[in-house]
Amino acid sequence: MLIKDFILFVFVFLILFSFSACSSTTQSERYKKPKEPETEPSSSVRFTSKDDSIQDTSVYSAVPNELTEFDELPVEDYPVDTKDFIGKYEKIESLSSALTTREKILFEIISYLDTPYKYGGVDHNGIDCSAFTHHVFNTSIGIELPRTASEQYNIGNKISNKSELQFGDLVFFNTTRRSYPGHVGIYLGENLFAHASRSLGVTVSSLNSTYYNKRFVGARRIQ
Repeated sequence: MLIKDFILFVFVFLILFSFSACSSTTQSERYKKPKEPETEPSSSVRFTSKDDSIQDTSVYSAVPNELTEFDELPVEDYPVDTKDFIGKYEKIESLSSALTTREKILFEIISYLDTPYKYGGVDHNGIDCSAFTHHVFNTSIGIELPRTASEQYNIGNKISNKSELQFGDLVFFNTTRRSYPGHVGIYLGENLFAHASRSLGVTVSSLNSTYYNKRFVGARRIQ
């Protein structure tokens, strides 16, 4: 009986020893295992906006060039009848030998009305906003403006309040995250301005339009 008890004791001891050794090895491997490096999220195509929402900026690589002046297409909720606008000045044009500076600018603008919008365009086949303002000032009164809207924003006298706008002032709008400001036009009076619109081509628009009203960032007066 004692021999059987002894054999049973040894057998149980060996089982417990084996279990303990296995458990110890497993824990040793677990704690000695090197920590895997944390992978950082890629920032190449994403950014966090002010409202902490994640947006995919890679979309811009697929956006047509024409949209680089605009994050969204303008909506003209205060449309202007350009034919009616032109009609006001037809009689004056016949007296071209006595045109004032204001009239010279006006008739150059009128000559471009309905020209299609083309990003990077510089003539009647297609033109963008800053090329339009550049051409009008250069051709009508011989003033050479910089080529881009952001460069034009840094010249002349700053006008911050819409109530101080005068004919011929350059008006600027924040329309894109690519550059500031992204769009420019020429103020005509009565809250109207001429510009190369993405949706309508060269046209006359109202500063009362929701799209332009909320994006207006100021104006510059060219002496």
